[in-house]
Amino acid sequence: MLRDRATILSVMMIIGFASSLHAVAQTAKVMSVVPTGMLTEAQEPQAAVSAAGTIFVTYGVKNAIYCSVSADGGHKFAVPVKAVEAGVLSLGMRRGPRIAVAGKTVVISAVYAKQGGGRDGDLLSWRSQDSGKSWQGPSKVNDIAGASREGLHAMASSTAGALACVWLDLRSKGTKIYAAFSQNGGETWSTNRLVYRSPDGTVCECCHPSVAYDGQGRLTVMWRNWLGGSRDMYLTHSEDGGKTFSAAQKLGTGTWPLKGCPMDGGSVAIDAKGETTTFWRREGSMFTCSPGSSERRIGEGEQGWAAAAANGVYLIWLERRGGNLMAEAPGQSAFTLASSANDPVVASASNGKGTIIVVWKTDNEGEAGIKAAILSGDPR
Repeated sequence: MLRDRATILSVMMIIGFASSLHAVAQTAKVMSVVPTGMLTEAQEPQAAVSAAGTIFVTYGVKNAIYCSVSADGGHKFAVPVKAVEAGVLSLGMRRGPRIAVAGKTVVISAVYAKQGGGRDGDLLSWRSQDSGKSWQGPSKVNDIAGASREGLHAMASSTAGALACVWLDLRSKGTKIYAAFSQNGGETWSTNRLVYRSPDGTVCECCHPSVAYDGQGRLTVMWRNWLGGSRDMYLTHSEDGGKTFSAAQKLGTGTWPLKGCPMDGGSVAIDAKGETTTFWRREGSMFTCSPGSSERRIGEGEQGWAAAAANGVYLIWLERRGGNLMAEAPGQSAFTLASSANDPVVASASNGKGTIIVVWKTDNEGEAGIKAAILSGDPR
């Protein structure tokens, strides 16, 4: 009798916690990362969360890159700091700056050019050691001039402070996936390494790649391939810091025959157990799966992003560009987070703890700019 009663109480507590989490997510407060009326042309926000819970959001404004910082878990952001302006910035359609926290160093990466428009461009990085107040650089990531001129790339940091950049590379005929690595907070970068070359001559030419580390330093890279006329998602791993990569593995069981490029690269997240979750678009639907497993259809949409936390993986996506921003938290059904949204991302600390924050661009009249919402604040 007592055992049954204890079981009932335990179940009630779990249900109560889940309901509370659901209520928090459904009523997530939307905040302005940039003060209303300021930098209204900002776009392509990206976010990173430090192990201590400080949130860094970077975004492009014409040819300049700015950074906004929250020291209280996303409840309030300091006045934006102009981090850099170094020529013509690649921006739009998932181009733009990326940001990561490597130990006590915050690193921003971006593709800048002299001419722009895909005619030239190099992947550069800048670093801050005073929580985003000042920035030093640049350091050049690609070692062949103009190789990263497509402007699409990704960056990630490990719990040990290593950094990885991956990009669509044009140093030779056909688009390939290349990578470079830094062990000193982006001050210098390694010799570039080929991650993947499609046997059909090119990967999908305008979909950004994704990259993530697990807690043991294992590296995962995901991209949209182009094989046999289909634009499907593929994934590879590196166990030795990017020196070698495993054979490319197709994700999901379906396929997407497509002559053009959807400009939609998806996202990859790895939780504390080392389990990998991928999130991506096929035709008009969003799917998620782990490598080697069947995909799960989430719903209609595009421009998905994923982040791993202590309680699971958070997914966000757009019903359509400029439309509703959708979210799915662990154990919850999908819900609408905002309207009139573009460029959404979700981020968590590399240790999987602390705040889960979503940032996006909105064009709503009277409040255009970069917005944010907290989905979770897991206790540390």
